[in-house]
Amino acid sequence: MAECLSHIRVLDLSRVFSGPWAAQMLADLGADVIKVERPGRGDDVRQQGYRAKNAEGLETPETSSFLAMNRGKRSISINMAAPEGQELIRKLARHCDVLIENFKAGDLARYGLDYESLKEINPRLVYCSITGFGQSGPYSHRPGYDPIFQSMTGLMSLTGNPPDEPGGGPQKVGYAVSDINAGLYAVIGILSALNHRDAVSGRGQHIDIALFDAQLASLSHMAMNYLISGEVPQRMGTASAITCPYQAFECSDGHLMIAVGNDSQFRQLCEILGMPELGGDPRFELNRLRARNQKVLVPMLADVFRGRSVKYWQERLDAANVPCGPINDLSQVFEDPQIRHREMLIRMDHSTVGTIPQIANPLKLSETPVSYRRPPPTLSQHTDEVLSDMLGLDAAALAELKERRVI
Repeated sequence: MAECLSHIRVLDLSRVFSGPWAAQMLADLGADVIKVERPGRGDDVRQQGYRAKNAEGLETPETSSFLAMNRGKRSISINMAAPEGQELIRKLARHCDVLIENFKAGDLARYGLDYESLKEINPRLVYCSITGFGQSGPYSHRPGYDPIFQSMTGLMSLTGNPPDEPGGGPQKVGYAVSDINAGLYAVIGILSALNHRDAVSGRGQHIDIALFDAQLASLSHMAMNYLISGEVPQRMGTASAITCPYQAFECSDGHLMIAVGNDSQFRQLCEILGMPELGGDPRFELNRLRARNQKVLVPMLADVFRGRSVKYWQERLDAANVPCGPINDLSQVFEDPQIRHREMLIRMDHSTVGTIPQIANPLKLSETPVSYRRPPPTLSQHTDEVLSDMLGLDAAALAELKERRVI
């Protein structure tokens, strides 16, 4: 079956999360992605996360962090600090459509592997740089990881319970959201640049992605709320400042998230809770009034929710089309019938582990579906294959490069 990007080759020089996440998305869409790693050690995330176990229950070198964002790629190891290694990368770049890197701004210029150098040998190359703070500006020299961008963009100021509640204070989102957002923006930029190259200009371009920028942009309406009102948003736990009821409620055996989006849904909710009079109460009949008076409304609703189970309320609210959902942990998520129906958990054969779980790509394309051709590679698994096929190196040349520790 056809694949969207089967005609595209990607040279992935990136490490850790943001760049590899972007490259994995391109691989799922059919691109040939060649991941360049350090000899002996590889990508930093090969040392992070939980070790996958094989069929005998023994730990393997493969880590959960690496397995999460490197499927579909071919791994080669090249010593980028060696001049011969730099030359190999330049030769590979000549045959690629896209290069992704997330070194600190300016680092690759030392090796002649920056955009200005590589565009001279491949003018069609789309070169995507992902850094903490971008290629310019007073912070461009700084390193950075996800919590820094969550804190500096204001995300942590929005996340967590109010200061007057138990556990109040700023909180980090529970995963590396800044990296994932930057990776997705990178994919959008790469596909846009490829389209412009192929349909308009015939030339590639440089894409400058900053995690700082991407995380700020992802604040979307929350940032706009402040820009329009001038009021700094406060932490509200699971609740919303502009919509109510729009939060988690404690039930007899867990918590249920309620997301009432309009006035008719609120009236339906009140009927199910056995409090129909609240639907016509002048304090609550409109959303803006409910948001203003939620300190009065929410305790009234909470008292009723506590009396029944999550399942009891969810069944009745679902039947009335009132949006709700249980707060699942991950053991519950992968048992959810909708997740199973959508085949969001897949399994792939792996040469070291045996069989590995993978979270599926969420894109559902009718004519060019995503493909899972290769599991996440072992370190240097494809070095000989790639250098032989793409650069024509024979066994003697490969042996010499290994002897000199270039590959």
